[in-house]
Amino acid sequence: MTAARVGVFGLLGSGNLGNDGSLEAVLGYLRAEHPEAVVDALCGGPEVVAARYGIPATRLHWYRGEYRTASRAGAIAGKGLGKLVDAFRTAAWVRRHDVVIVPGMGVLEATLPLRPWGFPYALFLLCASGRLLRTRVALVGVGADAISDRPTRALVRRAARLAAYRSYRDALSRDAMRAMGVDTSRDEVYPDLAFALPAPAASAPSGPPGPVCVGVMDFHGGNDDRARAEEIHRRYLDGTTRFVRALVEDGRPVRLLTGDACDAAVVAAILDAVDSPLVTAAEAASLADLMKETAAADAVVATRYHNLVCALKAGTPTLALSYAAKSDALMESMGLGAYRHPAREVDADRLLEQFRSLEGRSVELRRTLAERNLAATRRLGDQFTALTAALFPAADHVHTLREAS
Repeated sequence: MTAARVGVFGLLGSGNLGNDGSLEAVLGYLRAEHPEAVVDALCGGPEVVAARYGIPATRLHWYRGEYRTASRAGAIAGKGLGKLVDAFRTAAWVRRHDVVIVPGMGVLEATLPLRPWGFPYALFLLCASGRLLRTRVALVGVGADAISDRPTRALVRRAARLAAYRSYRDALSRDAMRAMGVDTSRDEVYPDLAFALPAPAASAPSGPPGPVCVGVMDFHGGNDDRARAEEIHRRYLDGTTRFVRALVEDGRPVRLLTGDACDAAVVAAILDAVDSPLVTAAEAASLADLMKETAAADAVVATRYHNLVCALKAGTPTLALSYAAKSDALMESMGLGAYRHPAREVDADRLLEQFRSLEGRSVELRRTLAERNLAATRRLGDQFTALTAALFPAADHVHTLREAS
């Protein structure tokens, strides 16, 4: 049987640990279930992906300044030319594959600032090329949300319709795509792909109150909040800093976590404002590193979606500074729906009150998380079985025959 040629696509290797964790989960599935597959990537950070995961990788965009603001005529012309060149580059890359997988990520949402001619256009090119060249494109465990910007919504909707396979990381995402006019009758919902990654052994706290992990984010609101982005950021930073200071005043060690390279500025601001040896910053390079940090904590308070995933996967009681409905859906699914606080309006006093309630139920919540994690692992097994049937029908037939014998 000829080895399948599999491509992975997305803003991978670009500094976002959640995106890379989704890639790692899919690569683990491919290596376990389809070890003969020949895999490469079209991605944002090809050097990082090639070095970290050992697969060939190509830069997603021809124009290297794609995600920098273009104000000069030369930069604007470069971006415009890049859109045309990328159409041909994407099609040429897709043509070389039997299957292309978009692993997780919020590729069908605009909960953070996003321009239609950026990633939405790139995703549309991918899915259109797949349909034209008869290469199966799979959006696997992706996130989606209602999009108010019409050009962005049109590109996202068209891309989703052109994909050969779709699954979502929560029911909210599937409902959003249905509301945007996509037929989701055959689309399934599974836990986030990061729940398929191995987790460190959970350890219940003992002795005096221990460390607290606080996951921060360079948060400026969403796509519809551009006019008041700085106000939202100041409020978020001030409230989070006051909360960290209150923990320190209680004698609690605090570990600051990030999930993207851009979050370092927020860490630096908090360290400067609190100025205590009890506050330290973790240097996590992967979701595995984040899980180790959260597993060692008594409790976690976090903003970024995949900081929450890591803490929940590690089985640590967690409070979400929620900036989007996806965070709310995740917390509800893991049995911690009561422990959410709005990231746009962080009230340090109210947050501290919720945090103390969380810690007061630590034993019960750890038990709940252990049960929910087992269920998530089983469901992701179903996801990978369904993916094999949809994308690798020959391999699925061979597997069925083996089981029957």
